[in-house]
Amino acid sequence: MPGLFCDFRILFTLLILIGASFATVTAQIAVTGETVYTMEGDPITDGVVLVRDGKIEQVGPRDAITIPDDYERYDAAVVTPGLIDARSVVGLAGYYNQDHDQDQLELSHAIQPDLRAFDAYNAREELVGFLRQNGITTVHTGHAPGAVISGQTMIVKTAGRTVEESIIDSTTALAITLGSTVRNHYDTPGTRSKGVAMLRQELIRAREYSERRRDADPDKHPDRDLKLDALADMLEGDIFALITAHRSQDIMTALRLRDEFGFPLLLDGAAESYLLTEELSQANVPIILHPTMVRTRGDTENAAFDTPAKLSEAGIPFVFQSGYESYVPKTRVVLFEAAVAVGYGLDRRKALKALTIEPARILNIDERLGSLQPGKDADLVLFNGDPFEYTTRPIHVIIDGNPVYDYEQSSDR
Repeated sequence: MPGLFCDFRILFTLLILIGASFATVTAQIAVTGETVYTMEGDPITDGVVLVRDGKIEQVGPRDAITIPDDYERYDAAVVTPGLIDARSVVGLAGYYNQDHDQDQLELSHAIQPDLRAFDAYNAREELVGFLRQNGITTVHTGHAPGAVISGQTMIVKTAGRTVEESIIDSTTALAITLGSTVRNHYDTPGTRSKGVAMLRQELIRAREYSERRRDADPDKHPDRDLKLDALADMLEGDIFALITAHRSQDIMTALRLRDEFGFPLLLDGAAESYLLTEELSQANVPIILHPTMVRTRGDTENAAFDTPAKLSEAGIPFVFQSGYESYVPKTRVVLFEAAVAVGYGLDRRKALKALTIEPARILNIDERLGSLQPGKDADLVLFNGDPFEYTTRPIHVIIDGNPVYDYEQSSDR
């Protein structure tokens, strides 16, 4: 990105490095499991994961790995990579559901791409800790659905005292909403066509802005505009368009906009996606599927428990999310959403992939996360049984090589 427009990303990178320098890393850990799901192949029976300096050092069967005597030992029935929540507002929406902890949706205007999740995220929010103790180690969070453009999203770990210590990616996507829900908050748009017209006009302005800011002649560069900066980043492919669309007609509108403007698309929600399996297969667009247990009303009235199984059968890439519903002051847990999908026909292994390696790939963070592979971040969840069984608990959670949760020492036993 040309000169001045790189300033924010450079600043964020420096802040991340500064924050990381203060992190406390447990140097040496050995995790053993009756079953270890690496997500890089078949599960390992009686497996071992060695962790050193915050990274995965070695993974394999116990009889092939020598555990050094000075490594701290952790044992479990099942070991998985840290779970990834692919769409949330946690850290912007808080536990108390009061004005002071509800920053997920700004109601002053329907189009605000300049709003940065980075500026509102509370790393110490109680809900972040709640997710952490349930095995969620990474969250794609930010502004909620509900506006034509609500603002930006980002990716964080669920550990760290500040956003600088938690951050993985400061700007991942722009949160865009199609459908009837926008009219619940704003006088305009009042209809679907008006909402799309407003969005298209902004994208046309951003396309012209993008051309000008990339001009070889600095004298032709435009005056800085934070809204158009964000939209131009999206049009140039640097960040995603995260489009919430539940009804079949809104899903098709999202695909048309993608084809018209060429931005990278993540389809969010997609309650009626099972009606469009042929179109979605051809479009090759990943879906961050609505929570399995979403309330079925309004645009989500046709949501179904077996949609994950149907998408899997059709070969359409999808992942799980906790999402956002304004009546819930707490947060959903994607592990529970996936477990219900398993109960309605989704293969267990595919469900686990949709909580780990698949969201890492979709969000372009799979070089660091999503599987247990030497060199990747040491984010692990240790369970006392099958992760999709109701009575199973995470007994230990490790993030960046640091034990951050111990069930035996917790207050939620």
